[in-house]
Amino acid sequence: MKKLSRYIIVEHLIPFMLALIVLIFVLLANFLLRTMDKFIGKGIDIFLLMEYVFLNLAWVLALAVPMAVLISTLMAYGRLSEDNEITAIRTSGISNYQLIKPAIIFGLFITLTMTIFNNLTLPEMNHKARLLSRDISRKRPDLEFDVGYFINTIPNYTIYLESRKDDIFYGITIYSKKTPNKIQQTITAKSGTIEGNDQGVILHLNDGEIHELNPTKEEYRKIDYTKYDVVVPIDNLNLQRRNSKIRGDREMNYFMMQEKISSYNDKIQVIYARIQDRLNDLDTKDSINLNQLYISNFLETYEKEKIKPLIDNDKRLYKKELRKLKNLKKGVSNDFNLISNYEKYIDKYLVELHKKFSIPFASLIFIIIGAPLGIISKKGGFALSTATSLGFFVIYWGFLIAGEEFADRGSISPLLAMWQPNIFLGIIGLGLLNYISKEK
Repeated sequence: MKKLSRYIIVEHLIPFMLALIVLIFVLLANFLLRTMDKFIGKGIDIFLLMEYVFLNLAWVLALAVPMAVLISTLMAYGRLSEDNEITAIRTSGISNYQLIKPAIIFGLFITLTMTIFNNLTLPEMNHKARLLSRDISRKRPDLEFDVGYFINTIPNYTIYLESRKDDIFYGITIYSKKTPNKIQQTITAKSGTIEGNDQGVILHLNDGEIHELNPTKEEYRKIDYTKYDVVVPIDNLNLQRRNSKIRGDREMNYFMMQEKISSYNDKIQVIYARIQDRLNDLDTKDSINLNQLYISNFLETYEKEKIKPLIDNDKRLYKKELRKLKNLKKGVSNDFNLISNYEKYIDKYLVELHKKFSIPFASLIFIIIGAPLGIISKKGGFALSTATSLGFFVIYWGFLIAGEEFADRGSISPLLAMWQPNIFLGIIGLGLLNYISKEK
């Protein structure tokens, strides 16, 4: 039995690696095509680009592994069934559940590995990828000085270059962009060179004129020069790597999110205590349930029974108490709105928390589906297995995305939202296992 288990697991490994490589390539290529505009014209170093791809490989791997598990399971059991090895194994008295047990062990190993990966490695790489993406987007493009065009990439200046020979430019005209309360300049030069450094560019000009117009347009100056240097500072000409302790929900591990959820729960308890203090100011001996609808009805009743009768006896007191009650209603309403916002944040973090476990667990669900499907289909080809898997991928991710949307709105619990695709496909898998167990 141990030899059979090793044989079935080995049958999974090669298809798994093949499917994983193909899926990573497809997902990564799609991602790069969508984000390539961030790099165009930025002069990004090839090693920096490789780092960016590597950091984004984490989330690609988290999505690709469960998919690869389903494809490899379909291929492995499809091939065994196609070559009648399943029939031979069955005739030796081995049940279908014993036949699938090695694949389940393989799935448990993948599930455990990816759970650790999603909780420890993925958040850190997502965080670094976001920071690098932000730094790249802030970097100014490398300056290219083309002749015959107006160059507007330099802040506060527009430059026109008539011609060029080697490193020398001819017919240079520099216009300062209109800025309130600043002198407008137009600089011309017969020739010049351009030097760049980390802080900006220096234009070394020869034989030209400087025309200056006062902001009030009452004074005009013309200066002739033989040599003149124009220094133009440009920020972020080189990529600057920044660090940040601020993390999004997909950049946190299990413990960070638990801490965040606890902090929001503490804030909610503080707000409930504040609501209780507000209500204690009312002249009532009734115990008040801290429920928004109950409190709203209670305050309406309090106004009718306690405040409105005052209008006949003391109008000044009536107006004072009515104003006090309106402020109380407004304060309680704002407090409950704040609680609602905090609860939405909690649901958002709970969604990501459950997702760290539900997506790796999908590997095990896909094995429960893939093994009986492979036995039934009796086909172990890569193309057919991939095509069959695609339908289940669409169902799984459709359920997951819809569940996340409903959970963020507060329509369903985050637990059900993230686990419902596993539950649905798990029921299908158990049905398929039951079918092959009765197959003659």
